[in-house]
Amino acid sequence: MFGKKAGTEELEAFYPIRPECVAEIPKTRFKPRAGKTLSARRWQAAFSETGCLDIAKVLRRIQRGGIHPSIKGLVWEFLLGCYNPNSTLEDRNQLRQQRRERYSMWKTECRNMVSIIGRGNFITTPIITDDGQPIEVEGCRVTSAVSDKKVAQWMLILHQFGLDVVRTDRALAFYEDKANQAKLWDVLSIYSWVDDDIGYVQGMNDICSPMVILLENEADAFWCFECAMRRLRENFRCSTTSIGVQSQLGTLSQVIKTVDPQLHKHLEDLDGGEYLFAFLMLMVLFRREFSFLDALYLWEVRGKIPFISSKSDVMWAMEYNPNIFWSYEQPDGASDSNYGQLNQKMLKQYGKFQRKNLETGYADKNNALAVFLVASVLETKNKQILKEAKGLDDVVSILGDITGNLDAKKACQEALKLQNKYLKKAKRP
Repeated sequence: MFGKKAGTEELEAFYPIRPECVAEIPKTRFKPRAGKTLSARRWQAAFSETGCLDIAKVLRRIQRGGIHPSIKGLVWEFLLGCYNPNSTLEDRNQLRQQRRERYSMWKTECRNMVSIIGRGNFITTPIITDDGQPIEVEGCRVTSAVSDKKVAQWMLILHQFGLDVVRTDRALAFYEDKANQAKLWDVLSIYSWVDDDIGYVQGMNDICSPMVILLENEADAFWCFECAMRRLRENFRCSTTSIGVQSQLGTLSQVIKTVDPQLHKHLEDLDGGEYLFAFLMLMVLFRREFSFLDALYLWEVRGKIPFISSKSDVMWAMEYNPNIFWSYEQPDGASDSNYGQLNQKMLKQYGKFQRKNLETGYADKNNALAVFLVASVLETKNKQILKEAKGLDDVVSILGDITGNLDAKKACQEALKLQNKYLKKAKRP
């Protein structure tokens, strides 16, 4: 629990920064709020005797003050849809064990192909040539030429996200331990093997890293990441002709065109009407614009994540959908289509952002909170962009100045205001 005078220092004690990196990271703006932040005590009190979770009570608390670091990982498992809030403790323990066994099976399968997996180490150089011939790498053995297309494609990218792992949250003391870097690499390796349709795209490491830090058990971290990727995977689907977040960029364009026609026209005149300058923000959920703590806070309040970190608490809670677990387990099952049948008690189980969409009948799947967060950033820089931006490079430079200067809570508040403004102006589908 936070004391009455608890501050950022107490929070940062959970995620210590390497001394030599303190000066280069964004300042943390989120502060715990005694009586408002979801504490370990209030989290435990939200469960019934059988272990069912009062998700409406939890969402209210998160949206008011975020989540205490000591329980973030446990809460995220619910916000991301790993578990049904109406399940019992026995149900969840059984499902957790089944998932751990499945992950162990996949990990063994991967280790049989690439010996370094699960050994507390990882690679940053190729282990096979483009035509599948083994390359000798210390500590990693590929015994024979690889002819299977899926296996070869997977092996060819393993070193690429090894290079990304080295750069991931490098300011955090957690990753001074190579075993923790290897844990992140293992999760990404196994995910890219299981989901070979998407494989690995740079930016997934930024999404996965907090799960690895918050959840001690590697299998639990994997399944938390897997649930996050169910929402985000299409944003990472890239080809030579399109990028995964293109649909969300299109929604962003429509939002700005509706709420701020002058800014939209100026961006169009600069040949920025496709809003590609916002690509990375959406892809990695602002992980790079905020400190680690602020990115986590932003994510949590969100609920249903779109595509791009201490921001997460807010987004996942605001976008939370109580049907999310069943939509993963039974894709043709739960639906929000019968809004008229939802009473006020049921509506309280939805996050604030998602509830507004239901109430207005706005069903665009790309209408994610992250889109409105980017829109709110553009609005805060409206005057500067209109006055100073003579080209897209100027827009990128102006937006680059926000790093470390954004308040996650205020950004979410402005995003909700923009959502209301947009929904009032936009025609229902």
